[in-house]
Amino acid sequence: MGGYRGGFGGNMGGFGGGFNMQQLVKQAQKMQEDLEKAKQELIQTEFTAKSGGGMVEVVMTGDKKIKSITIKPEIVDPDDIEMLQDLIIAGVNDAIDQIEKVEKEKTPSVPGLM
Repeated sequence: MGGYRGGFGGNMGGFGGGFNMQQLVKQAQKMQEDLEKAKQELIQTEFTAKSGGGMVEVVMTGDKKIKSITIKPEIVDPDDIEMLQDLIIAGVNDAIDQIEKVEKEKTPSVPGLM
């Protein structure tokens, strides 16, 4: 009689099935590096938005800091400051939308994290 040999057959070490914790950690580190690289590239990128047919131009960096606002003199009407304010707001919002679109495209998505 052979007696009990123990075990359940096959390799039962770790999680089985080729699961490799070290490989998982390497993949996580690579994803972190890729994410950091994408963030740095985004920060260094300048985004230009125009409103009012180019009368107002807003330049922002990828970290959503306004670098410059250029206003064509012919759009300045002392009797209609509200329109100028609206054009500036539109330009800033457009630049932010551009940044966020690129941010979504460049940022690797990780299932289950967001």
